[in-house]
Amino acid sequence: MPHRVLIAEDEPNIVESLSFVLAREGFEVEAALDGEAAIDRLRRQLPDLLILDVMLPRLNGFEVLKRVKADPALRALPVIVLTAKGQVQDRRMAEEIGVDGFMTKPFSNREVVDEVRRLIAERQVAP
Repeated sequence: MPHRVLIAEDEPNIVESLSFVLAREGFEVEAALDGEAAIDRLRRQLPDLLILDVMLPRLNGFEVLKRVKADPALRALPVIVLTAKGQVQDRRMAEEIGVDGFMTKPFSNREVVDEVRRLIAERQVAP
């Protein structure tokens, strides 16, 4: 059974690119175009990993991350935050909330695939 990845990203080109690359690597991929849609999908069917953009409409990525990490049903979900800003404060805030991985745009497809594989493998090993 393929691992499921939810991409919460509002830029169609990035969603298309990530979806293609991850699907080619054997992942099942879904997308949410805003923060509220992401939370709704997470609560309906929990994926194996969330790729989360910081700048999302309706509910920004930091707020989504806070809700995920505060919810006992979602807390263990690995989250990779993507941001166009490589600013130190964004990384620090994401780490304080409990992010598992952080990538700055532009990123390489290989970087993303490797990070997704690493985090899913770590989750499978964790008790």
